[in-house]
Amino acid sequence: MNDITAVRHEGGHRVWLRFDDGAEGVVDLGGLKFIGVLAPLRDERYFAQVRVDPEARTLAWPNGVDLDPDVLYSRLTGAPLPGSQD
Repeated sequence: MNDITAVRHEGGHRVWLRFDDGAEGVVDLGGLKFIGVLAPLRDERYFAQVRVDPEARTLAWPNGVDLDPDVLYSRLTGAPLPGSQD
């Protein structure tokens, strides 16, 4: 598992992330389907409230939504997801 240690909103639906292994960079989450529990994230002002959840060590928002850190790590680095056949 790849833990997120820092996050910064970069405008729109982009976030700068740093992981515990030192990997860092910007991930654009604008391609997410903002439906269901993700619907509030459609609003950039709400999206900008992103933080690192201190227990799960991933991105989280005030409504309790969080995102899988392994997926975020893969999107940032291009590394295959754990358990994938790649």
